[in-house]
Amino acid sequence: QLPTGLYKKILVILHDSVLPYMNEPTLMMDFLTVAYGIGGAISLLALNGLFILIHQHNLEYPDFYKKLYSLLDPSIYHVKYRARFFHLTDLFLSSSHLPAYLVAAFIKRLSRLALTAPPESLLMIIPFICNLFRRHPACKVLVHRPGGPADMSEDPYIMEEEEPSESRALESSLWEIQSLQNHYHPDVAKAAAVLNQSLSEMEDDISGLLELSGYELFDKEVKKKATDVPLEFERVRGLFGKKNDIFAEHFSLD
Repeated sequence: QLPTGLYKKILVILHDSVLPYMNEPTLMMDFLTVAYGIGGAISLLALNGLFILIHQHNLEYPDFYKKLYSLLDPSIYHVKYRARFFHLTDLFLSSSHLPAYLVAAFIKRLSRLALTAPPESLLMIIPFICNLFRRHPACKVLVHRPGGPADMSEDPYIMEEEEPSESRALESSLWEIQSLQNHYHPDVAKAAAVLNQSLSEMEDDISGLLELSGYELFDKEVKKKATDVPLEFERVRGLFGKKNDIFAEHFSLD
């Protein structure tokens, strides 16, 4: 039993400062699998070490994707280790041998959580979802299924289901991304509109978007060069600017 703070400090450096220098890295299997099962930030940080053991030392973790799926909650777009988590999730979902129902479940859960995500996270997650469609064409049925549920209660996808195979994601449609096409941030609306067209074969590079912050988005907007846009407008009259406004007879704007 370790304090939460110490757990995090160990897991942050374990994959690059400890495992490469161990004669038998497999001795850390139990420690990392237990840490992965704790949940929250500790599970996110355990992913790095687990990836090395799975990729280089043939660790078998039967419920790995089920646990990874359960880590997707609304906080995932706000946590300190967001970039690390999505980088590894991208690697874990890169195999073309993954079943379509599993990838579709990840796509639907990420899309549903995107409805409450900040713009800087949306500009990363939408290209991420597009890459999943490029790798797994069988999931494109989510995009091409005509229409969507008129009510969220009509969507067959079961958000609360912990088992991806039982979530019925492949029976649903991607109405969440369609709704993001009306997002208040123009860059998000533009990114979401990409799914209205046929996707290119080349994957989007999301490495530069993983650590995108709200400050960077704001700074980008501030530095945009303003262009003169000709507008037709009616000069304001009176206090409330309405035609035949009674206030215009008694008040004036200096």
